[in-house]
Amino acid sequence: MLALINAHLILPDHVIPDGILLAENGRIVDFGEMRSLEAPPGAEVVDAGGAFVGPGLVDIHTHSGGVSWFYDDPLDAAQFHLGHGTTSLLPALYFNLPQPELIGAVKKVRRASEDPRGRVIRGLYMEGPYLNPKFGADQENNPWRGEIDSKMYRPLIEEAAAFTQIWCVAPERPGVLGFVADVKKKAPGMIFAVAHSEASPEQIDAIDNLRVGTHHTNATGDLPKYPECRGVCVDETVNYRDDIYAELICDSRGIHVDPMMLRLVLKIKGKDKVILISDACVFNGPVPPGYDGVNDINFDFSGQIAGSKLTLNVACRNMLKHTGASLVDVFRFASLNPATLLGWKDRGRIRRGAVADLVMVDHWMNVQGVLLDGKLQERRV
Repeated sequence: MLALINAHLILPDHVIPDGILLAENGRIVDFGEMRSLEAPPGAEVVDAGGAFVGPGLVDIHTHSGGVSWFYDDPLDAAQFHLGHGTTSLLPALYFNLPQPELIGAVKKVRRASEDPRGRVIRGLYMEGPYLNPKFGADQENNPWRGEIDSKMYRPLIEEAAAFTQIWCVAPERPGVLGFVADVKKKAPGMIFAVAHSEASPEQIDAIDNLRVGTHHTNATGDLPKYPECRGVCVDETVNYRDDIYAELICDSRGIHVDPMMLRLVLKIKGKDKVILISDACVFNGPVPPGYDGVNDINFDFSGQIAGSKLTLNVACRNMLKHTGASLVDVFRFASLNPATLLGWKDRGRIRRGAVADLVMVDHWMNVQGVLLDGKLQERRV
């Protein structure tokens, strides 16, 4: 048995100060205040030193870790994120890979998830291939911009559907409903996301189980009915629909999402429907004029923003800064909410019976230690 002592425990709606948590066989068996609960004789004692302890972070949308794309070196990328407190993640594969390479990437990441070093990988986030070619980074490298062809996508579905947790589409693409139907034949419970899109509310509504707005307010269009008016498009639909989660990339300067927009989305969606993501990438385009000194986002070689250099704990820190959210709130946005979306009842919160994936942080989300399955990890940072 492991006893984690001198910890301020972060629960979904409150904090237990001066707490203790007991874990055995990789599961949380008990927790509470140290004055009312003791470590049993013979327990391995880990002193948190007054750190805040919350559930391990859950990153549902990340393309890379450190300097490694997941499709190049998934184990290296996974270990990098684990060192920053992410104990469950979904590697994201993008539309810029041709069909053979995309299928190969699916196989490689799945194999990595079976390795003990890659066990934080819990499925895939398929960001494509059928998105709107007008939106997003690396647009010139899009082999999927043509007609949607079942002969092209069926081998991909066969390989990816069983391992994929979330599949992104642009609902306005002609033929996309046939693609969605074929995905659902292979994986009936698939969660869909609207991404890189200028779909109308009606086009979004036509896709069953569409529950995610991919990197909300980024790479989306507008559909004005009149020249002088803003239209109702993807962002408005995500804000309006109570069943859709809004993913947010929260960088230090509020470039992906302006701080006022972060606060507005939080006000509209509420604390239960916001998910923080890293959307980490390894694009190395030059920094365009006007972005001097920006060090936590990437650019492609045409000067477009191309994901981030964030880890999820840093995204949480930025959310604290930009919105005044609490530590309890950001653990909800970066652990409980994504776990709830994915139906993971044994992760995302501290409770008896849950997997003992835990992260120790200070009040600014600097990681002090990580436990995976109740075991303290050596950290790579």
